[in-house]
Amino acid sequence: MGANMARRLQDCGYSITAVYDVYAPSAAALAAELIITQAPSLAAVTAAADVIFTVVTDDAAQLGIFAESGDSLLVGAKGKIFINCATITPATHVEVERRARAVGATTLEGCMASSIPQARNGTLYLMCGGDRATFERVRPILEKLSTALRYIGRTGQAAQVKALVNMVMNINTAGLAEGLGLGHALGLDLEMLREVFAQTGANSQVLKTDGEDMQNRAHDCFFSAAHAAKDSGIAAHLGREVGLQLPLAAATQAQFEKMVALGLGDLDKSGIAELTFKGRHA
Repeated sequence: MGANMARRLQDCGYSITAVYDVYAPSAAALAAELIITQAPSLAAVTAAADVIFTVVTDDAAQLGIFAESGDSLLVGAKGKIFINCATITPATHVEVERRARAVGATTLEGCMASSIPQARNGTLYLMCGGDRATFERVRPILEKLSTALRYIGRTGQAAQVKALVNMVMNINTAGLAEGLGLGHALGLDLEMLREVFAQTGANSQVLKTDGEDMQNRAHDCFFSAAHAAKDSGIAAHLGREVGLQLPLAAATQAQFEKMVALGLGDLDKSGIAELTFKGRHA
């Protein structure tokens, strides 16, 4: 996601000054492609740019790059703007904002409800949270990445909305896998079944993106099962915080966690069909 965002912004005329990745060969390849600097450290990223985008895996990684000691994006960060695009807990966004403010920097949530091709094409669905004035300041940059840019509210609220988006998406994915799996077991024509789904109440965005892949076992990764499990966990935590029971979300989380336990976590979320089609996975 981060690499494609960098490519897109460079195509739009922005100066991409440095890239960094914990897996150095990835950063080196992108730096060579874009003819820019591969930053040797997090602090070097901050030194090289006025606006820094971060895209990491989870809460621990986010807190790590904004560590309060050692190599960190916070070193020399006074006056810098950080746009944090990872799907992480709202509380972590709030904590990162606190740490950034302590050194005179500003943060903005840039939660993305899209995938890798959209990052490259500048068609992300981008939900932002944080200081409204900061959002307006970087809006021209964000508009080059997104065709559906929304300001949600204070820091943490965009992450709440993103958690709900992914919760419902994951439930739809699990439901579609069960529907197609049962149809397969009944001997139905799955092409026909998907057409009927598309014209009835069974239709969903997931049917468009994942239905054919489930049928054909084409699980090249755009959004991994491991990330689906993690994001389902974020929604479950939010539910517990407000005292709600979310049985469908819990069942879906269990399915994606089962994929991870079976070594299928690197498959796309469509790979959940491997658990529901007869004869696919023990």
